[in-house]
Amino acid sequence: MKYEIIALLSAFAVVALWYVWRWIVIERQRRRADFSAPRGRPRLIDGVIGFVTNFFDTLGIGSFAPTTAVFKLLRRMPDERIPGTLNAGHALPTVVQALIFVAVVTVDVVTLISMVLAAVLGALFGVRIVSRLPRRAIQIGMGGALLGAALLFLAANLDLMPGGGEATGLTGATLAFAVAVNFILGALMMLGLGLYAPCLILVSLLGMNPLAGFPVMMGSCALLMPFGGERFVKSGRYDAAAALGLALGGIPGVLVAAFIVKSLPIVWLRWLVVIVVLYAAAQMLLAARQRPQPSPSP
Repeated sequence: MKYEIIALLSAFAVVALWYVWRWIVIERQRRRADFSAPRGRPRLIDGVIGFVTNFFDTLGIGSFAPTTAVFKLLRRMPDERIPGTLNAGHALPTVVQALIFVAVVTVDVVTLISMVLAAVLGALFGVRIVSRLPRRAIQIGMGGALLGAALLFLAANLDLMPGGGEATGLTGATLAFAVAVNFILGALMMLGLGLYAPCLILVSLLGMNPLAGFPVMMGSCALLMPFGGERFVKSGRYDAAAALGLALGGIPGVLVAAFIVKSLPIVWLRWLVVIVVLYAAAQMLLAARQRPQPSPSP
């Protein structure tokens, strides 16, 4: 294994440990400052959602759109807290995915590291904006993100996705373009648009082997989500209990998918996800159309 890959895997582990430490410290400080602050005790359903979505995420379905749809359908939390909960809760399972795929799948080191760093910088830029957006703006943004995800699932089901080439890396202007797009995708992750499918389409269109895209997309999320998640935890604009449930359920979901199941015929599941995600997108956009109720006069 190349020294660069070992260094990157070490970075994933260090960032994950830093994220866990920051999450604990921030929540303890919040409870000391406000004894009435809700404690992060996840419900059973949160762990189940984490397990199922990260199980299928490891097999290529993606976790953000299905989780958003379920949260919206269950009315688990206010809409403006969903992006932060996704990034905070799915961060650690995604790190586990990256540790597995970066270690076993061959990909050009320069392409991998440059696209990963671009996504992290994009996330740090995007989280500053999203953590301050009003509810209506987040509803519109997430509704659009869900529609985009549904279209990607639909394209995959209809075999309209690019087939890709045989390359394991990119060079020159092509690499620069991919880095710029991954920066944008990293920023959009903070709004709830999953990076996996767009990143995989990107590298396939540019001639890479789609399998080589897995370390790129998983490595990007493994570094950007802890940094973005930490910002959401610090701002308090997330649901701590649900996020903890996603993390606790998600890690075993990844391990089962990667080492036990390994592959499944999931076309039928994509059709189900299309229907559920479209419904959730409609609900999100309809909610954004509703005017906030005026405050009662004193």
